[in-house]
Amino acid sequence: MATTSSMFMYSLTIQPPTSITQAILGQFAGTKEQQIVTASGSRLTIHRPDPTQGKISTILSQDVFGIIRTLAAFRLAGSNKDFIIIGSDSGRITIIEYVPAQNRFNRLHLETFGKSGIRRVIPGQYLAVDPKGRACLIASIEKNKLVYVLNRNAQAELTISSPLEAHKPQTLVFALVGLDVGYENPIFAVLEVDYTECDQDPTGQAFEEVEKSLVYYELDLGLNHVVRKWSDPVDRTASMLLQVPGGSDGPSGVLVCGLDNVTYRHSNQDAFRVAIPRRRGVTENPERKRSITAGVMHRMRGAFFFLLQSEDGDLFKVTIDMVEDDNGQPTGEVKKLKIKYFDTVPIASTLCILKSGFLFVASETGNHHFYQFEKLGDDDNEAEYDSDSFPADPTEPYTPVYFHPRASENVNLVESIDSMNPQLDCKVANLTDEDAPQIYSICGSGARSSFRMLKHGLEVNDIVDSELPSVPAAVWTTKITRTDEFDAYIVLSFDNGTLVLSIGETVEEVTDTGFLSTASTLAVQQLGEDALIQVHPKGIRHIRADRRVNEWPVPQHRSIVAATTNERQVAVALSSGEIVYFEMDSDGSLAEYDEKREMSGTVTCLSLGEVPEGRVRSQFLAVGCDDSTVRILSLDPDSTLENKSVQALTSAPSALSIMAMPDSTSGGSTLYLHIGLYSGVYLRTVLDEITGELSDTRTRFLGPKPAKLFRVSVKGEPAVLALSSRSWLGYSDPQTKNFMLTPLSYVPLEWGSNFSSEQCTEGMVGIQGQNLRIFSIEKLGSNLLQESIPLTYTPRKFVRHPEYPLFYTIESENNTLSIATKEKLLNDQSVVNGDGTMLPPEEFGYPRAQGHWASCIHVVDPITAKSTLQQIDLADNEAATTIAAVSFANQSDETFLVVATGKDVTVSPRSSSAGFIYIYRFLEDGKELEFIHKTKTEQPPSALLAFQGRLLAGIGTELRIYDLGLKQLLRKCQAQVVPNLITGLQTQGSRIIVSDVQESVVYVVYKQQENRLIPFVDDVVARWTTCTTMVDYETVAGGDKFGNLWLLRCPQKASEEADEDGSGAHLVHERQYLQGAPNRLALMCHFYPQDIPTSLQKTQLVAGGRDVLVWTGLQGTLGILVPFVSREDVDFFQTLEQHLRGEDAPLAGRDHLIYRSYYVPVKGMIDGDLCERYSLLANDKKQMIAGELDRSVREIERKISDMRTRVAY
Repeated sequence: MATTSSMFMYSLTIQPPTSITQAILGQFAGTKEQQIVTASGSRLTIHRPDPTQGKISTILSQDVFGIIRTLAAFRLAGSNKDFIIIGSDSGRITIIEYVPAQNRFNRLHLETFGKSGIRRVIPGQYLAVDPKGRACLIASIEKNKLVYVLNRNAQAELTISSPLEAHKPQTLVFALVGLDVGYENPIFAVLEVDYTECDQDPTGQAFEEVEKSLVYYELDLGLNHVVRKWSDPVDRTASMLLQVPGGSDGPSGVLVCGLDNVTYRHSNQDAFRVAIPRRRGVTENPERKRSITAGVMHRMRGAFFFLLQSEDGDLFKVTIDMVEDDNGQPTGEVKKLKIKYFDTVPIASTLCILKSGFLFVASETGNHHFYQFEKLGDDDNEAEYDSDSFPADPTEPYTPVYFHPRASENVNLVESIDSMNPQLDCKVANLTDEDAPQIYSICGSGARSSFRMLKHGLEVNDIVDSELPSVPAAVWTTKITRTDEFDAYIVLSFDNGTLVLSIGETVEEVTDTGFLSTASTLAVQQLGEDALIQVHPKGIRHIRADRRVNEWPVPQHRSIVAATTNERQVAVALSSGEIVYFEMDSDGSLAEYDEKREMSGTVTCLSLGEVPEGRVRSQFLAVGCDDSTVRILSLDPDSTLENKSVQALTSAPSALSIMAMPDSTSGGSTLYLHIGLYSGVYLRTVLDEITGELSDTRTRFLGPKPAKLFRVSVKGEPAVLALSSRSWLGYSDPQTKNFMLTPLSYVPLEWGSNFSSEQCTEGMVGIQGQNLRIFSIEKLGSNLLQESIPLTYTPRKFVRHPEYPLFYTIESENNTLSIATKEKLLNDQSVVNGDGTMLPPEEFGYPRAQGHWASCIHVVDPITAKSTLQQIDLADNEAATTIAAVSFANQSDETFLVVATGKDVTVSPRSSSAGFIYIYRFLEDGKELEFIHKTKTEQPPSALLAFQGRLLAGIGTELRIYDLGLKQLLRKCQAQVVPNLITGLQTQGSRIIVSDVQESVVYVVYKQQENRLIPFVDDVVARWTTCTTMVDYETVAGGDKFGNLWLLRCPQKASEEADEDGSGAHLVHERQYLQGAPNRLALMCHFYPQDIPTSLQKTQLVAGGRDVLVWTGLQGTLGILVPFVSREDVDFFQTLEQHLRGEDAPLAGRDHLIYRSYYVPVKGMIDGDLCERYSLLANDKKQMIAGELDRSVREIERKISDMRTRVAY
């Protein structure tokens, strides 16, 4: 990396990509349970489906820093664990296993076979495994195929052979699958096209006659080489192969799926072919042929079936009938192939059928679905078609078959997993007046698209919400004896008394508990085996199991101001500043320590830790005083209440809690002191278990109210509930064990406590105003909460109302019937009964029609109504292209909504019959739109922007300024500034930044007095720009369609010249450089995040945080770029990144530096995702890197966590 860059950014992922490109099933943990492994971009994730609850939870997700192209699971004969093979862009084949004990992926083999990168002739695109796990075939799109033999050595470890070649030049591969041949030599089936003759024939005749073949490659295990065993021509449209069970289960062979047909093929059997049934309905085109886009085969005892999915999302069940012998046993000879309609689910990239009776659908767009099978469609009255009615030869004519789509009968949806793929635009704004902004985004496609609101927080499951007679001050729960599993009482403290509620089937008040009900309570504790303690301002009440009560009264003229307890110790602070300490005797009574310890100021809070396992007491007492200090006092019998250490704070402490929590640094558990301050700041310090020293303090601002802290437990681990102006939970991340502090998506609470009953084993009880609330936290995995509002068509862009919390989206769908055409067809007199039913499009999609567009504008209210308020449909085959809110100076700065459309648009090659610009006025505080007028343009405008009280429009290659007239827009100024097509506009002052579809960005200046637009700086690299934003007046950040992020800066001199007063003649007459502008932009930063950026903006994400660049990716990624402030930090992270590249090499064998420099060498960027893997390293590696960096492990982990927590989640 060129360290000479004057600007450095730290790249972090907030939400990894959510689109799944491939999913595989297997028993990866070596148990009976099946897991699902998915690939999303560069991330490998293993999920655990829970059949009892019908849920899917993520166990482990890891970035492999490489593009995962294909995955396969295999198992060696006789073993009970599946391994994973990854085909990636590293030019290597990788075999990994999942190690459940350490919850990580372990790489077993890495074999290099070619160059890195995704290339035509380097294998990695296709991968198939022999069903018995003896060999795998990895192939490229063209020419090269390699077979690896998999075996085990004497130590029962997996071994991999050197590759056996099965190359054939000038051959394209379309699909690849392993044949089920039992224990005979492994065979792989491939769909191939040999294009040798096409290449040499200039007339194009050979291309018309070219054949697609199904080829069998056999691996001879005895001779150890690969031969082409059998080849036969198949339908030219064939694109997919599915393995048919062989051996004792079935006939072996493959299903070949092509356009409008599914054929069974095998080397020793006849071909059997069925047509794919087409949808019947008045809005459907009866001539449209379907093809199969996804499929899955499932075996059951003595039977098997296929589920194939067409591009409409319809699932078809395909079965094979075999010839039976005299005893009624199948012989393995195929009699016929059968197909029938099964159900409709979203279009999938992969389908997986679990043995437990579930179907996992990894959707191409929108949420992924998890279904449960109700039945297998055997006993319904759906028409079944078999191969007897269709010719085996694909060229012969046949009668098409039809079916009526219907609501799901065979599968039922049990869980929908949030996915924001494709994510098309995003805005960060604070519309709810919370202390942190929310992220609003539009994503999905077709009828499954949505408007999403993302908020940082944990999902809370509300269980009880009941009103109390008056406002309580505090709440506790307690057991009666030490061995109780569940809590028995809820104790509520009011200003003048205490209320005790018993926990059972119902919650009711009890009076005979021995608690003092006439005074408020400061602490409640179950003490020893079977006693209870109540601390109130005038004393300590010790309630024995036989209801005897011992009272310790406070000395005269004093009262208790703070108290802390655990199961063996009690410490209280008096109003005089003295601390009184009690410990439980062997007979179960409380013994007071002889001396009282006087503190210098008034004590505000105290904390005793829990008694550690196998000890009789907690070692330390933490005391917070109003002189802004925390002191640690020893409770050792030899040095009781002696000062061990002291920490100065920025304000007085309001709460303390000593607790042991899991720790990523030591790998075990560490004692922490959590401190809450009156200023609303939360601190977490490591408390040394021997010396009592405090070190490694980390801080977070929670809110303006004083912070209160409570010890709770979530998912069996200790956690801290921190309450300020909103509620937070501090816990250890289930995967990395890093400490996380996340707000709860819940009402602000005043007090909290753990809660455990039969109905809710692990919950919390809290007070909000006059209400008592019981709640639980189920998911700790994701800390971004999503709310979704359904939209009609694929959203393209959206814009926010300048004053009100409303958004306006434009949506358009290609090759789809518009609403008007659809209604015309439905109202046609000749409609046959049953054909006129319209199915819900969110499940069945819209009726398709070539060349038609369906488009609309929506008013969305994400805050109060949480729905769309108005829909305006566009007529005349127009499609909305872009949108902006513009205030016009000649209308006394009133803001109008401007929408650009194109008529009869063809996407590729780009053409249209006309473009229009619509003007709408806001009514009812923006909740309604009123059409004013529309202006025709030669082609559809592709970018709109408000500029100095007028409208700036990018139309084709021209930049135009329009003003608002009575009947239409009036053109005021225009200039041709880019060579191809304007895709985006940004502005500050009179400077405009114009992005071109393939020629990067151009800086243009508008000269008012001359009314001219003059380009003055452009770029040296052709960047296919997708989004841009101005970072400052000179600098622009952008993304391109190859998945790069970059920052460009205008030279200082050129920038100043452009802004000189005058006519701009000096800019116009300046000498052009290589047919472009006179000056060139300088590249400041460049990075490859591996997702196509669709939006980019400069904003803050947390209260009081620095400005960062937030970018969103097409596959659902959310990322940020954080600028470094000091050179020292840059050097530190650069060195750390270098060490991690060596010590924690990417899983799939890609070189990290080369991967991040995919198109252009990485510059001025540090990969935060790699740095954050430091906490997952083994301890010896952590120590070694820490030694090289001359820091402690804790210090490094603190720096890494600070980079994230100061600016993001």
